[in-house]
Amino acid sequence: MMLERQTIPIRDVYAGMYDGPHATPKPSNSGPIFLGIKNVGESGQLDLSNVRHISEKEYPRWIKRVEPKYGDIVFSYEATLNRYALIPKGFRGCLGRRMALIRPDESKICGRFLYYYFYGQEWRNVIAQNTLIGATVDRIPIAKFPDFPITIPSLPTQRKIASILSAYDDLIEKNALRIKILEEMARRIYEEWFVHFRFPGHENVRMVESELGPIPEGWGVATLADSAFLTMGQSPKSEFYNSDGIGMPFHQGVTNFNKHFPTHQTYCTAEGRKAEDGDILMSVRAPVGRINLSPSCMVIGRGLCAMRSKSGKQCLLLHRLLEKFREEDSMGSGSIFKAVTKNDVQGIRFVNSPDELSEHFETTVGPIWNLIKNLTNKNTNLRTTRDLLLPKLISGEIDVFEVSTISEKAVAA
Repeated sequence: MMLERQTIPIRDVYAGMYDGPHATPKPSNSGPIFLGIKNVGESGQLDLSNVRHISEKEYPRWIKRVEPKYGDIVFSYEATLNRYALIPKGFRGCLGRRMALIRPDESKICGRFLYYYFYGQEWRNVIAQNTLIGATVDRIPIAKFPDFPITIPSLPTQRKIASILSAYDDLIEKNALRIKILEEMARRIYEEWFVHFRFPGHENVRMVESELGPIPEGWGVATLADSAFLTMGQSPKSEFYNSDGIGMPFHQGVTNFNKHFPTHQTYCTAEGRKAEDGDILMSVRAPVGRINLSPSCMVIGRGLCAMRSKSGKQCLLLHRLLEKFREEDSMGSGSIFKAVTKNDVQGIRFVNSPDELSEHFETTVGPIWNLIKNLTNKNTNLRTTRDLLLPKLISGEIDVFEVSTISEKAVAA
């Protein structure tokens, strides 16, 4: 049953709409956040892992027009379009260039519903119809934005839709937090044992000199070629590509290279240049040193290489690489962008621990990474279900009062 809805200009439901400054503040090492397009992910969440700061002294100047507050919806109106995110509690910062903000009037619209509405097809069609194609970047005319139409149901229905979709996002956020904590646990164990050399029994082992500095007696120095099988990616020829989902996933290491599990947008049927499920992926160009795990068998493009431990100690190999590339582009050369060759990767050196300790680390940290993978898979399934529901709920195709709100118990299995 299609629910009754009304079409109105978007200006009728917000308390204010503001665009960001047309300049960039001086960089600061700390202070409030200068919120840019890069900080709004495709999935609709703010990514504040890499931000530009404004000094406290400069901050008042950059919030004269508006200071983002909890519940505001920020969005991009130029260059990278259709990026939307809700301002979370505790955020302190200002709008960056090419960013704008809507402050919903909660007496007229449910703000979280409006946020989800922006990811529906109706709104995407409106944006597409009003996009101005430029020589360098595309944009939407911000002056005409208040007249853009939205088609919405009653306020109680909006709130019900928002509660259903928010339940998925809340679970995704909780799982993401658990993943972050688990990653930090694994990292600290590795750092304690293999960087600070405070491994179990270290009190009875003296330090000796090596080409990489002081190391525990009985340890050695090895290269990646000694420890791992290596596969360099090569982008398939155009005739191997297809858009019907037949064949293997393809990832080239340039886009959607999330922290641990990439998203695959393209498919191909090319053989060779494969990464297996659980292989470690590393970007070998622009930038060098992003580390990832392959969630399935896939074809890898020229921006990636895949690695698998020769001894089966995949967790230890992963952490050695994560430690090596804590800063991206820490190795490589190139006049336009950095890149590394197969020989460069195979020549990476690291301190090699005795087999007994290496095995102890693997049995300690391996279960942590298994849990990380399970939680990541759950989040993938949650996002898929949410993305299937969203257009049907927003369009009124589904009667929301016949849809049960998801619970943690429902997705625990």
